[in-house]
Amino acid sequence: MNNNTLPTDDLKKHGIINEDFTFSKKLSADDVQRFLQGYTIVADNATKRATFQLIENNTRLKVIFLERDESLSKILEKTKEKIQYSETKAQYETPQGKNSAQLNFSKQAFVYDRETGTVKELDLIKNAAELTQIIVERKNPDEITQYKSELEKLKNFLYDKMDNYPEIAKEISNDLNIVDREISAILPVSPTTSKVDNDHHNGVQLSVNDPDLFEDAYRQKEEEKEEEVNRSKGRGR
Repeated sequence: MNNNTLPTDDLKKHGIINEDFTFSKKLSADDVQRFLQGYTIVADNATKRATFQLIENNTRLKVIFLERDESLSKILEKTKEKIQYSETKAQYETPQGKNSAQLNFSKQAFVYDRETGTVKELDLIKNAAELTQIIVERKNPDEITQYKSELEKLKNFLYDKMDNYPEIAKEISNDLNIVDREISAILPVSPTTSKVDNDHHNGVQLSVNDPDLFEDAYRQKEEEKEEEVNRSKGRGR
């Protein structure tokens, strides 16, 4: 890991570091340390999400802009009634993070913990084992049925993407295997029997839900798009 060649200009543009090269106070010391180790910062604002990750030995900043199918505030409000599901799709990537082969689609479950009064966001693939275990332990037939339905929809989506993106068929196949395992695990579930495979990849993210941080990144995206349009007009003369 190389911290001496950080992409400081890009980090400043997105509000991650300040003009004096100190990290934003919105990030804790632990957040910063994990970010430098490759973890992803996530910033949410209404239906939009921006993710930030250092790549290539911390020399480049990868930024992805995503669109959620529903406002985060509405999702969180409804979790008190039952588990909520949401999808995020790529809206835009900075040139530093451009990758035409990247799938950039994810499905999340939002689970309300009545004991702590907090909501946990779990990815249906990265956090598959943990999510299945939670649903098994809640023993709610409606939630089990809904979870199975969401897994089936995700499975169909992945099959379609495999046809459209043969260059990443192996990665999609790995995701399909995870989804298949969770479907198999949820089928026989009952209040008296439950056994779940826990050998799944468990992705870890930082979650900095700060509108200001998101707006810094989103404003930079718009400026880059405008510059590209102007360059295209110049070439067309």
